[in-house]
Amino acid sequence: MEDYQNYIILFLLWLVSTIVVRAIFTSKSSSNNKGRLPPSPYGLPIIGHLHHLGPLPHQSLHKLSNQYGPLMHLYLGSVPTVVASSPEVAKEFFKTHESAFSSRPLPSILNTLSYPSPDLTFAPYGPYWKFLKKVCMSQLLGGKTLNLLLPVRTDERKRFLTSILKKAESNECVDVGKELKRLTNNIISRMIMSKRCAHNENEADEITDVVNGSAEVAGAFNVSDFIWFCKNLDLQGLKKKSKAIHDKFDKMVESIIKDHRANNVEKEDNFVPRDFLDILLQISDDEGSDVKLTQENIKSFFLDVFVAGTNTSSITLEWALAELINHPNIMKKAMDEVDSVVGKTRLVEESDVVNFPYIQAIVKETLRLHPPGPILSRVASETCAINGYEIKENTRLLINVWAISRDPNHWESPLEFKPERFYNEQGSENFKQVDVRGQHFQLLPFGSGRRVCPGTTLGLQIVHTTLASMLQCFEWKATNGVVDMDEGPGLTLPRAHSLVSTPKARLSPLPL
Repeated sequence: MEDYQNYIILFLLWLVSTIVVRAIFTSKSSSNNKGRLPPSPYGLPIIGHLHHLGPLPHQSLHKLSNQYGPLMHLYLGSVPTVVASSPEVAKEFFKTHESAFSSRPLPSILNTLSYPSPDLTFAPYGPYWKFLKKVCMSQLLGGKTLNLLLPVRTDERKRFLTSILKKAESNECVDVGKELKRLTNNIISRMIMSKRCAHNENEADEITDVVNGSAEVAGAFNVSDFIWFCKNLDLQGLKKKSKAIHDKFDKMVESIIKDHRANNVEKEDNFVPRDFLDILLQISDDEGSDVKLTQENIKSFFLDVFVAGTNTSSITLEWALAELINHPNIMKKAMDEVDSVVGKTRLVEESDVVNFPYIQAIVKETLRLHPPGPILSRVASETCAINGYEIKENTRLLINVWAISRDPNHWESPLEFKPERFYNEQGSENFKQVDVRGQHFQLLPFGSGRRVCPGTTLGLQIVHTTLASMLQCFEWKATNGVVDMDEGPGLTLPRAHSLVSTPKARLSPLPL
């Protein structure tokens, strides 16, 4: 968005001679559609309603919805867009008319960042996407595979806690966000390819650069996608930047696939896969597979899992700890729960999470206030009627998850961090069963319906167990007293400033 603001002046100056003509056509078009489209704020020629969006679009759209209602119609440049900002309207799109909104708009930057075949995130709804989803849910992220790779997650968590302990013993400040990102990078890296990111510093830096760079360019506002006459231009240099990221990633993953194939060349019929890549290569070699996975398909899937699986979990954990530091009474209650269930002679395990209802409530409340995907994007595959308005084919849909989770009609004191809204000590029957998997439309941190995030189970396992371990082993306080809760721009709602804390060991020795 910041790049876009720099170009607004250039657009208006350069195209001043065409603005009047465009305004006339826009006016005629608006009069023809009057009464058929949802309410809209005032728009401008060429840029439509883009001037209403700031560096944090979810917040800007929330302010507009307070004035124009929970269903708005905007022109983002030349792209017709509807915005849903209430659970009721989200349900209309995600449940009543789900078949018409099961595809995502394809950013043009993916042509250079990824591969010709779209990955699971952006593949159009159809046979290829269904095949990828089936592979993901039944083999890559199914219970059998997650159980097989449980030792990997446990080992990386112990390494993480050991690293924090060394800093605590030296009374060092910890950049919590950086450490958590290293943890999730290593977990996903080993689950994908049996290899740690941090095995050597150069390689770790390369992988981190690819992950961060991919998320940055994919989440950046790209003028080429919204201003019709800029379609073939690279005014912001995003195409050039994404090409460099792609080339670095492609070289790296080519080497990894080559090594895997070499190691598996003499595999037996009862060969047990070690990681995701082994599973994908088996599917690729299976002549009876419903869809033939090419090497490019595997690379695209590889990049997708890496980018989606690392940032979201680490950012959620960072937000959760920041909230707990600012609410020491809640942190104390969570620590007491861990101590009562696990004790002090062994480390928290994933199997313990079911006995942590309060920590589960803390994670739910964190996902409500700080959803890892603040805006969900879809595109209409057919014309349909929503709340009496006509939504035409190819219209873009934005579901403002961030705004929905703050809806005062569904949440008491919606801006307050209050895990008790999901949990009551008087008994499990008072536990508010609001699901984070999209079944209840007032809470949509992982989306809903057919395109709900397939990594939800894995992500929650990592977040719940890591947070409980951090509370079991350390006391956490802000270096400056209170943690600021400012949001930063980005696809996955990062913090504006990384959380810095000086931890203090609670147990001696740690049960590692």
